[in-house]
Amino acid sequence: MASIFIGERSGGAAPQQLELKRANRHGLIAGATGTGKTVTLQGLVEGFSAAGVPTFVADVKGDLAGLAMAGSPTAKTHEIFAARAAELGITDWQYRDCPVQFWDLFGEQGHPIRTTVSEMGPLLLARLMNLNEVQEGVLTIAFHVADKEGLLLLDLDDLQAMLVACGERADELTLEYGNVAKPTIGAIQRSLLQLRSQGGDHFFGEPALDLEDFLKLGEDGRGIVNILAADKLMASPRLYSTFLLWLLSELFELLPEVGDSDQPKLCFFFDEAHLLFDDAPPALLEKVEQVVRLIRSKGVGVYFITQNPIDIPDKVAGQLGNRVQHALRAFTPRDQAAVKSAAETFRPNPEVDVASAITQLKVGEALVSLLLPDGSPSPVERTLIRPPSTRVGPLSAQERAIFIGTDAIGSKYDTLIDRDSAEEILKAKAGEAAAAAEAARAQKEDAKAAALQAKEDARLAKEQARADLAAQREADRQQREADRQAERARVAAEREAARQAREAARPTMFDKAVQSAARSAASSVGRSLGNRLLRGILGGLLK
Repeated sequence: MASIFIGERSGGAAPQQLELKRANRHGLIAGATGTGKTVTLQGLVEGFSAAGVPTFVADVKGDLAGLAMAGSPTAKTHEIFAARAAELGITDWQYRDCPVQFWDLFGEQGHPIRTTVSEMGPLLLARLMNLNEVQEGVLTIAFHVADKEGLLLLDLDDLQAMLVACGERADELTLEYGNVAKPTIGAIQRSLLQLRSQGGDHFFGEPALDLEDFLKLGEDGRGIVNILAADKLMASPRLYSTFLLWLLSELFELLPEVGDSDQPKLCFFFDEAHLLFDDAPPALLEKVEQVVRLIRSKGVGVYFITQNPIDIPDKVAGQLGNRVQHALRAFTPRDQAAVKSAAETFRPNPEVDVASAITQLKVGEALVSLLLPDGSPSPVERTLIRPPSTRVGPLSAQERAIFIGTDAIGSKYDTLIDRDSAEEILKAKAGEAAAAAEAARAQKEDAKAAALQAKEDARLAKEQARADLAAQREADRQQREADRQAERARVAAEREAARQAREAARPTMFDKAVQSAARSAASSVGRSLGNRLLRGILGGLLK
């Protein structure tokens, strides 16, 4: 099988075949709501699966899940599809299912899809959290520090712990990497909280998606159709578009170069593609352009599905070689600009007035231009799209559960793994730091208590010394006083003894009388003797 039949002009002329060899040159399916884009997409996916090419499809409305089931003759679309098959001369058209695998970021309608924060990287994560340039710069610093210090950022808890650590080390990191302001950290934390509220924490963790599970074939050799349940995811359009861009980036990083092979390794269908480009900063647009331009050599074809072709930036649109344009409504100036833009992108065909035909196309009819085997675009043709073989419409919850429980993936992704990563390591480090700080504080308190005790002991010793000195002085004073008293007592005793001696030596009245008498007698005798002596002396002289 070298090509996929897309459809042909009414009446069986100008069949449009998508060359598998050129299918990795990407494509665009555009058109207003209700013009048949989903049926065209469904037919392409069926064709790729039949050719043995796995596909990935974002199921925004839930009706692409019908790829898992064969269509039914009792369906309300059966008569329309049968009539179109007959009109196109398709004799072998029949209902048939496709081998599918269901995926869901929330793990509700398919196997969970997870990646790690580190694998997402700061650029896409900044887009996911709607960060400004300054905040993105600080986030990049957090990633760099985590990588430098061997800290695994697996989930949003890890990222939050890393941001807290960066905030605590803001002064240190500012000196090394530039300004890391705590208010900026706080703004990122608030954006992280908003991401959690949108269910973003379901997307981050382990086991991370193994892209090889997207590239498998069924037992019969048909390509597996990987269907992402995106109806709930569309409530968070930024998460939806960032996830799909991450998936493309991972495919680009991991798949080997294959050049121009006979058919793609995987075809990727991005529904509501305008969400990828809405409010995208220049750095992100540059990344999208790079991935789309270079992923072709990895054997991956990317097909954008959108209502308005001008939703796709020119640099990206220029890479889309296969185009299917359903009807557009030219009611507004923007619609008219879209009609003009779409008309100018097709290779002209003298038989088709593109500008007029775009607004006149019926449901299930499109303007088609596909790459020819030589790589040139075919002239645009007004084409009836072939009817699908699978069910057009959603599955019941029971049908979906059966497919999820019986596919080859099994329970590989069903159980979340929470191994030691940045959060646990930082928490352990914080615990160790807290314990060390507590030990240091306790040591400081002990040293302070010891110093206070030493000071108190010194004070008490000083007071004791003063008391001892005072006691000694008091004892000395008392001793001196005792000595003085003893001296006074001695002196007094001596005086008393002297007195008593004097008293004892003092004569009594009788003694005085005797002494007086004696003195008198002595005086008389003395005088008598004196007189005698004097007279003797004088007498001698006179002679």
